[in-house]
Amino acid sequence: MAGARVESVALGRPDLRFPFPERFAERIAGQRIETLSRRAKYLLAELSSGETLLMHLGMSGSFRAASGIAGADAFHHPRSKLAAHDHVIFDLVTSDNEPARVIYNDPRRFGFMTLVEAGGRDTHPLLKDLGMEPTGNRLDGPWLAAAFAGKRTPLKAALLDQRIIAGLGNIYVCEALNRASLSPTREAGTLSRRGPVAARRAEKLATAIREVIAEAIQAGGSSLRDHMRTDGTLGYFQHTFRVYDREGEPCPTPGCGAPVTRIVQSGRSTFYCRHCQR
Repeated sequence: MAGARVESVALGRPDLRFPFPERFAERIAGQRIETLSRRAKYLLAELSSGETLLMHLGMSGSFRAASGIAGADAFHHPRSKLAAHDHVIFDLVTSDNEPARVIYNDPRRFGFMTLVEAGGRDTHPLLKDLGMEPTGNRLDGPWLAAAFAGKRTPLKAALLDQRIIAGLGNIYVCEALNRASLSPTREAGTLSRRGPVAARRAEKLATAIREVIAEAIQAGGSSLRDHMRTDGTLGYFQHTFRVYDREGEPCPTPGCGAPVTRIVQSGRSTFYCRHCQR
């Protein structure tokens, strides 16, 4: 999509999670996609008109190319390709002057698309309160300690708060906490206490977050039920999970081996080791 010109946009219905903006297809048709980027869990396509196409996949949404889909492999999970769930179709001319089609499919329709007016990204309600991105070196121990200062909420809940760190999800929080040997039920503010112990914990957690995200991106993400990459292949990071979805299996931390426990926090499954995560 990056660098392509949008020839036309076809909508299969008037809404997804929310109604499409007024004249949605008309405003995108004829525009060039200058850049494609991400903010937290949003995909952002900068259009030559100055507007930004903002997209969210929800729980079951996906984009696929109409050609070049790789065949199923040993890690294949069934994925909807039913035309009934193809809700948005982008017909493009690529930067190489080749025709292309990108299709948005979403069986549950929890995803959505909208247009952000030119110059409005910093003030848009969906973007303006998002926190630090988890992929750069700015996320370090001192920053994390300052962000959690005075917070009595459980550490896992604080890490999932998009106003603090933008884009972390349930899987990667569980994995990072295990690597950092920190309990998901610990008060977040304990990482802000004075002294070297708290400082080491904060730095270890920040490092674990960056490493988990980097390794997951390199592996193409985690394919559980819905996720696959745009070329039709699946992510492989789930094959290196330490604790997520491994209830009862031995903790992989050297010298531990205690069984992984599952608890529920704020309606979400949390997997961790009660023995080595404190």
